Amino acid sequence: MRPGFAGTLLTFSLLLSEPTAPHAADVTRSGQPVFDRVVELVDKEFYDTTALARFTAAAQAQIDGRLHSIAAASSPSDVDDAITSVLSSLRVSHTGRYKPDTIDYFELSDIFRFAIRNDVRRLFPPDGEVRYPGIGMVTAVDGDRRFVADVYDGSPAEKAGLLVGDEILSVDGLPYREIGSFADKVGRSVEIRLRRHRDAAPISAKVQVERLRPLPMFERAIDESMTLKERDGHKIGYVRMWTLSTRNGLDIVAEALATGRLKDAEGVVVDLRGRWGGGPADAAELFVGDTPSFRLVPRRGDATLANFRWRKPVIALIDKGTRSGLELFAYALRQNAIPLVGERTAGALLAGRAYVLPDDSLFELAVSDAVIDNDLRLEAVGIEPDISVASPLAYAAGRDPQREAAVNGMARMLAAGKNGRISAPLDPALTR
Repeated sequence: MRPGFAGTLLTFSLLLSEPTAPHAADVTRSGQPVFDRVVELVDKEFYDTTALARFTAAAQAQIDGRLHSIAAASSPSDVDDAITSVLSSLRVSHTGRYKPDTIDYFELSDIFRFAIRNDVRRLFPPDGEVRYPGIGMVTAVDGDRRFVADVYDGSPAEKAGLLVGDEILSVDGLPYREIGSFADKVGRSVEIRLRRHRDAAPISAKVQVERLRPLPMFERAIDESMTLKERDGHKIGYVRMWTLSTRNGLDIVAEALATGRLKDAEGVVVDLRGRWGGGPADAAELFVGDTPSFRLVPRRGDATLANFRWRKPVIALIDKGTRSGLELFAYALRQNAIPLVGERTAGALLAGRAYVLPDDSLFELAVSDAVIDNDLRLEAVGIEPDISVASPLAYAAGRDPQREAAVNGMARMLAAGKNGRISAPLDPALTR
């Protein structure tokens, strides 16, 4: 589906040979403030100037369009379509517009809160803390049907028994809306009608609505995801890294591995099938770093964990949700011969920055290329798993064949007395 590594280098060299791009600022202004601001920001901040020629052409085509020429009086839906169209011409990740009726808007606003710090108090009164009404569930549309794609660990949705793969039919008798279905209902329960199995009769679930703070919610989900279970006589730990963008997420995992609920694990499955990336470039050091573990022990009081490294077997889970910083995490594991199970990663490794547009929507733009070692790029390439396992969404009823494959693989490794590493670190080209 995506080109191989060599194909990516070829594409890059062809882009360099394109004629020098005119500035997108040469586009006639439409008079529509949101559209014009997007064009201005791309021209000023987008990392790849070789893409500006086709972006300029796409923007001008929207202004000169015969059916829906973008102008000051354009309808919101026409503006939305025009912005989506011109941004698609850039053909990169970390670039898109998000509106306040989506969960992505709130999660990204919290992740990029420093970049939009001048606007957060106005956008999220009274204290500038990003919050939204919800139940801790993310959905995906397949044709004309909507399915539960993620249920955050420890969320109201999980407590109410919602499962990945459930078809969402309605919320309080109305069509599902990511934010609107829960607005003004914090502290109350909503009735979600769903179908768990194909052609089965609908069932109902009562779910409590909370006012969710994205980054603290992700920390809770990381913490709540941890399990330690016995398989074939071996203790196998599991943790899901929903994002690397939280302040304490990695510390929560390190503490659990060192002294907490995962300390007795003989091996651990690290789930990188996340929502967002972010985080430090060296996040994978927790599992592959060669610095020693150590604690600071005062004269009085408890010792403090200052540095911890997991030395026991590891298997990681990846899929199309593994992107950005999590994709770099997966790459570091791959280079240290740790097996990857699941599906190809997103191929979305650039550096993005957020901007608030005139209508208060959020605009993420790729502002820097991301290059690993000697000119290796994962953007539009991704990383293939060592063990490929599909995970169909529709009517999955909570089944997770990828996780099951990883746990079984870990059990076999432990039974064989292996350290979990494959024979040797792979060549970078094998990211495919």
